[in-house]
Amino acid sequence: MMAPTLENSTESSPPSLATLAPIQAVLFDVDGTLCDSDPLHYYAFREMLLEIGYNGSVPVDEEWFIKTIAGKHNDDIASALFPDDQERGLKFCDEKEAMFRRLVKDQLKPIDGLYKVKKWIEDRGLKRAAVTNAPRLNAELMIEILGLKDFFDVIIIGSECERAKPYPDPYLKALELLKVSKDHTFIFEDSFSGITAGVAAEMPVVGLATRNPPHVLMEAKPAFLIKDYEDSKLWTALEEIDKKSGATTTRV
Repeated sequence: MMAPTLENSTESSPPSLATLAPIQAVLFDVDGTLCDSDPLHYYAFREMLLEIGYNGSVPVDEEWFIKTIAGKHNDDIASALFPDDQERGLKFCDEKEAMFRRLVKDQLKPIDGLYKVKKWIEDRGLKRAAVTNAPRLNAELMIEILGLKDFFDVIIIGSECERAKPYPDPYLKALELLKVSKDHTFIFEDSFSGITAGVAAEMPVVGLATRNPPHVLMEAKPAFLIKDYEDSKLWTALEEIDKKSGATTTRV
């Protein structure tokens, strides 16, 4: 899968996050936000759908994947793939997730700059949660491979909430469990569904244009978009937070 370009997709001066100071917590999606996992999901879906003759035995393309799969919960994916047989769709998704877990063990890579922003968060004693529509087995495996098992205070799974993303429920549950305010928390997300959920939960969302087209992500109204965690726009925003708070944020 080709990574999109951010050229002409964002304002030169993104909206400030400084109004959130003092920051209490940072929330992360997992797939496409912590790691560049979409190519592995795409490969698994493409190969397994080809095996069953889906789409007239024509391999699905990346545009189809982004529109139909990326960021969505497996219940919704099952309905999209097999609208007349939800049970078959869910079974297919379970088998696909097993294939993904086999692939991910040797091929998972962090988003550039992830460990730099991790250190920024740790140095300020902020609370943190992973909030994802991925199955728990997937999420925990990816987090462990990335060396983040002890980083997150809690992992929120969409299917374990009343409603998954794009509804705000998973992010609201994270706030509740971390005992923090939405007025002092922001989110990192990479999909239209995830950004929509974060905005609905009334928190600023920093969007990552990892694989999804920037113009699609902007429709969900993120605070701004970044290419990865090395992006200068992000560090300008974090420096503003530090100036506003005096860089004295402590763990609550």
